[in-house]
Amino acid sequence: MSRVHQSVLLNEVVKLFSPCSLRVFVDGTAGAGGHSAALLALHPEIERLIAIDQDPLALVIASENLISWKDKVTFISGNFEDLEKFLDQLEVDSVDGILLDLGVSSMQLDRGEKGFSFLKDGPLDMRMDPRNPVTAALIVNSWSQEELERIIRKYGEEKHWRAAARAIVKARMQKPILTTLQLVEVLRTVLHVKPAKKIHPCTLVFQALRICVNRELEVIEKVVPAAIKRLKRGGRLGVISFHSLEDGIVKNLFRHAASDKWETRGIGGVFRDKEPEVRLVTRKPLIASEEEVEINPRSRSAKLRVVEKI
Repeated sequence: MSRVHQSVLLNEVVKLFSPCSLRVFVDGTAGAGGHSAALLALHPEIERLIAIDQDPLALVIASENLISWKDKVTFISGNFEDLEKFLDQLEVDSVDGILLDLGVSSMQLDRGEKGFSFLKDGPLDMRMDPRNPVTAALIVNSWSQEELERIIRKYGEEKHWRAAARAIVKARMQKPILTTLQLVEVLRTVLHVKPAKKIHPCTLVFQALRICVNRELEVIEKVVPAAIKRLKRGGRLGVISFHSLEDGIVKNLFRHAASDKWETRGIGGVFRDKEPEVRLVTRKPLIASEEEVEINPRSRSAKLRVVEKI
């Protein structure tokens, strides 16, 4: 247990799952096992905890940190977008709780060889799953300027998307851009510190590449409805997001699942009725306390939303 790091929004996660009887629980992003360890300690009724992660190293660390509950935990190497397939393979029809922690973990950010950080030199990789054939280097060095503009604008919401894409294309004509710091040097010529946000000028471009490499937004669109489908009545789904693109998708999917209308469109509104699947446990997302942000600055952008199956 000593190696379990403080997980983001740990107290909030524990509190929101506290009313539930969690006989079967899915941790969709095992990471170092922090959330799972806390829930296992406080819910002795857990008979099976399914821990999923696409990073093989994360599963190794999580298995060490959850050794006290080794008879209860099943580890799965893969992306939580395949949640239903994994549950079918385990012959699990429905579960009592699911937690999805989106985005890149601190362990991955801290490993220069993964290529997520613009502060550490490493290969321009950015794959959460090393089996993924698409790397950031592949995108940066072979995708067209129009494609680069699209992902930087759409996934990074970078105001200078056109200049950033143009700088990348110009630089790669001289030599391939293969490392994180090479890309930083290329972008430094056209991007500047954003004083209002106080973030590194390369933050949004790196975010865009990471999202594209790992298909992060597509995965959210797929997994949230699947997770709701596999919850038992009274079961809860919690999702932690780290930027507005993720949170916007989660919020809209939750609202739709909680609505009694399929859609409202057309002149005067064309309403199609449906049965609500969930109720919103958190109408507004929970965020990290000042104390947590002080201890872990990366938690400042985290948002937790929770729904309950009805």
